[in-house]
Amino acid sequence: QVQLVESGGGLVQPGGSLRLSCAASGSIFRIDDMGWYRQAPGKERELVASITRSDMPNYTGSVKGRFTISRDNAKNTVYLQMNSLKPEDTAVYYCNAYVYRSWSIAYDVRGQGTQVTVSS
Repeated sequence: QVQLVESGGGLVQPGGSLRLSCAASGSIFRIDDMGWYRQAPGKERELVASITRSDMPNYTGSVKGRFTISRDNAKNTVYLQMNSLKPEDTAVYYCNAYVYRSWSIAYDVRGQGTQVTVSS
């Protein structure tokens, strides 16, 4: 079993910052792409940012220049630094990882989510 545990969510005022962390644990051989999704009430889940094992990031347009994704492969951890937060960033943020348990067994794993609320 592999688990992803997110932390760092909370309530912040518009213009503020938060840093999300997601640590993977369990039977892990290797982790390829890692990323962050979010889902706001009444909206579909969207990919916010992703990062390859070789540290190539990708961002959705609405967060470019404000959010930074990074990872520490030695700790099986991915981070999302969120600056200049806006009320429309309010959502539950989920961590996702493509995990190899062996050379031939791999699958997507998602965390339980952490709430981010941007409000004055």
